[in-house]
Amino acid sequence: MTECTHVPELPRAEPAPLSVTCLECLAAGSHPVQLRLCLACGHVGCCDSSPYRHATAHYEETGHPVMRSFEPGDDWRWCFVDQLLV
Repeated sequence: MTECTHVPELPRAEPAPLSVTCLECLAAGSHPVQLRLCLACGHVGCCDSSPYRHATAHYEETGHPVMRSFEPGDDWRWCFVDQLLV
């Protein structure tokens, strides 16, 4: 995996998840697919395979660049800005 300039800017202690699922999906009456955790603030959103793409929407609204999979057993991270696994 390649490092990007955004990884060193992340908080050293990963933020606590703000929820256990995508609250935006629940509010919309939708079922979230593949959860993602924002590594800047702890927002939990659904992936781009979900109808509403809340993790990407969170990035677009906040500019928080890096998220990681919030699925059990996954540990990969994605930088939205650089479009890289980091």
